[in-house]
Amino acid sequence: MILAVDAGNTNIVLGGIENNKAAFICRISTDKKKTEDEYAVQLKTLIELNGASCRDFEGGIISSVVPQLTNILKIAVKKVTGHTPLIVGPGIKTGLNIKIDNPAQLGSDIAVGAVAAISLYPKPLMVIDMGTATTICVVDKDSCYRGGIIVPGVVVSMESLTRNAAQLQSIGLYPPKKAIGTNTADCMRSGLVFGNAAMIDGMIDRMSEEIEGTPTVIATGGLSKHIIPYCRHKIILNDELLLIGLQLIYERASGGNSR
Repeated sequence: MILAVDAGNTNIVLGGIENNKAAFICRISTDKKKTEDEYAVQLKTLIELNGASCRDFEGGIISSVVPQLTNILKIAVKKVTGHTPLIVGPGIKTGLNIKIDNPAQLGSDIAVGAVAAISLYPKPLMVIDMGTATTICVVDKDSCYRGGIIVPGVVVSMESLTRNAAQLQSIGLYPPKKAIGTNTADCMRSGLVFGNAAMIDGMIDRMSEEIEGTPTVIATGGLSKHIIPYCRHKIILNDELLLIGLQLIYERASGGNSR
């Protein structure tokens, strides 16, 4: 089993991954002020709370879009597992054929999700990742990464709205009973939930026109469960997608097998 860590701007997702399955998955808040020792304590506690032992891991791998935390997490993982983790980035073998203007600009989290999706689902495909930002990436029928979109995430949009509109207060992220809101809170909920669902449906339609074949659409990320059920397209929810991708990259880069 390996310890896979996906560090995002809002949350850090970690899991024990073996045979393309998660023995456990945990989410903790991203905190740039924490030290490697604080993260090590938190990682060790979560691993043990989920019935695993730090001695169970034969290695680790980290994908991070927070540069300030990458080395801190690397040290924390080594303290906990005894192994220096791999870092997804330039020079590591992902097996992903990237066909965009500047492949070096592709975020490690997007690359990891695409790698997992290619191994699990029919192509062409789209991967929706809903976190601080909402991204949709496209992989064509030949398993080439072709690009995608980036828009503000659901919570980021809500926080921007309430911060800049004096009479609008923060609301819970659950759907109203109907699209036409009859009070301020329901109007905001409709816009956030149904509006984001409609945006995703619309982008799937537009992007599908630019590729050959009907895409398989997969969604992941902490906010996807709040929005994807209200989309009209068939979309597969997979919370383990990035962690599975990290295992696959770990195996390719190390030349070993975590099974």
